[in-house]
Amino acid sequence: MAVLVSCRTLLRMLRVQTADRYEGSACRLAVASLWTRHHVLASPRHYSSDSKDDLRVRYLDGEDTGIVVVGINRPKARNAISKNLVKLMFDAVEDIKTNKKVRSMIICSLVPGIFCAGADLKERAKMHQSEVGPFVSKARALITELGNLPMPTIAAIDGAALGGGLEMALACDMRIASSTAKMGLVETKLAIIPGAGGTQRLSRVIGVSLAKELIFAARVVDGAEACRLGLVSHSVEQNSSGDAAYQRALELAREINPQGPIAVRMAKLAITQGIEVDLSTGLAIEEACYAQVIPTKDRLEGLAAFKEKRRPHFKGE
Repeated sequence: MAVLVSCRTLLRMLRVQTADRYEGSACRLAVASLWTRHHVLASPRHYSSDSKDDLRVRYLDGEDTGIVVVGINRPKARNAISKNLVKLMFDAVEDIKTNKKVRSMIICSLVPGIFCAGADLKERAKMHQSEVGPFVSKARALITELGNLPMPTIAAIDGAALGGGLEMALACDMRIASSTAKMGLVETKLAIIPGAGGTQRLSRVIGVSLAKELIFAARVVDGAEACRLGLVSHSVEQNSSGDAAYQRALELAREINPQGPIAVRMAKLAITQGIEVDLSTGLAIEEACYAQVIPTKDRLEGLAAFKEKRRPHFKGE
């Protein structure tokens, strides 16, 4: 009986949350705590000392409307995670989260050869000991918010993703790396541990034993090995422009773009929340998510398009 009550409660909470989301509520995607760069790189890279330029967000247009590209741009610091970058990313994630027109997000680097080198250790060295804990908590909260975005997220890793950089990528739904990229949670080299979700997310992605091995040894792997381990979905040969992973991520985003956006978001919610619970509860989550797509105009459009043998035009309604 207790299990049945818990399941019913879960379903009610999920229905409220998903309904609120599509009515424009800014509430988080969670089951009640059960919880261009194609266009950007088309023009030359221009580096700036302006702190606002540490992150560039581009909402693509034309046939790529619905894809948003978040580009990290701190060349002098190897895209290291600073207080300012955390603030800019929080603002960007908040804007993306509440934008119903966004169908997928790509996070990448605008600096050749590096995705993100982890924490800004030069800045960290200047912090008082009492400041370190709150900063790490804020970085952890940012990466959690990134993981909670309702639409599919893709990390395009065209260079080194170390420490917090890899933790950021692990919070994304999918990761694509160039074969020459380097990845690792290397915090034990500094006598600390991954503090922004790495110990939890890496274990869930590649399994507990392998995660322990990589973290304990502070091991760095290349894109090909990361693909073999299941750390990334695809490893692609790097191109002369140094953006092969980004180009493959853009192709993937374009595959997602035409699909029903509400259905894709509900599928993400069902998978993300369902994998954390037992099968019976997971099936209940799936049922509740399915219930959210039944009354949508997009579902009717999909049926009509199938009958009329044409491509559907989904509006996210």
